[in-house]
Amino acid sequence: MSAGGTAEKAKLADTLYRVPRQNGLHAVQTRGPGGATQLSSWRLRLDPQQHASFESQDEEAVLLLQEGEGKLESQGHTWEVQRKSVFEERATALYLPPAASLTVTARAPLEAIVVTTPAESGGVPILVSPDQVRVEQRGKGNYYREVHDIFVNDAVAQRLLVGETFNPPGNWSSYPPHKHDGVDGEPRLEEVYHYRVDPPQGFAHQTLYTATGETVTHMVQDGDAVLIPYGYHPIAAPPGYQLYYLWALAGEQRALAVHEDPQHSWITHT
Repeated sequence: MSAGGTAEKAKLADTLYRVPRQNGLHAVQTRGPGGATQLSSWRLRLDPQQHASFESQDEEAVLLLQEGEGKLESQGHTWEVQRKSVFEERATALYLPPAASLTVTARAPLEAIVVTTPAESGGVPILVSPDQVRVEQRGKGNYYREVHDIFVNDAVAQRLLVGETFNPPGNWSSYPPHKHDGVDGEPRLEEVYHYRVDPPQGFAHQTLYTATGETVTHMVQDGDAVLIPYGYHPIAAPPGYQLYYLWALAGEQRALAVHEDPQHSWITHT
């Protein structure tokens, strides 16, 4: 499939992915008919001393470490990486250009997410360490959240935009609701969210809707993913539970330009 995508997009009602955790590298959501047109993602889970390999000939990839400790090896480079959890330390992430092979060896139980999108050949693997993550405070009151840009304003990735968002308990994010589906002139981007919840038995509510009335709300749990093929997509964390989500985007431009729902944009001016 070309980078522009020719498959029919997923409908909003079919965008929740709940894939049980298992050892090794396993797909969470992939490009294909009735699904994503730009993005695919996998979960990697390894026990100590286990290893796994990844390579894509025609897609660039970002591996984002969520927890654990291990060694990454690619194209003659080696990196020792670790992270207590997404709620305790900033991210470590590795960019892989197309055709770059990666081997991951765990030293402690390890979990990571890999996201990919079609890209041209060229480039070299680049590691972003925790001290290179750009942290931004967004919103206020009960829609305050913290956003971590990892591969956003860089000259490394060709098409992928990757970061993390942290909602305090009871707070909203992607709020006021915004979208980036191109319908109102903004660059058309597809997005996927990968969620973690603290404590992990909690949940959050992810709503997707359009101006024409299509709407769905998913009750997302720790380890779930939601594809955002189009539409507005606000998310709310209930009291008592901190929410995290890894976000990745790809589309016709590598630019985070969004269109706010005009019915609710007044909220930012109060």
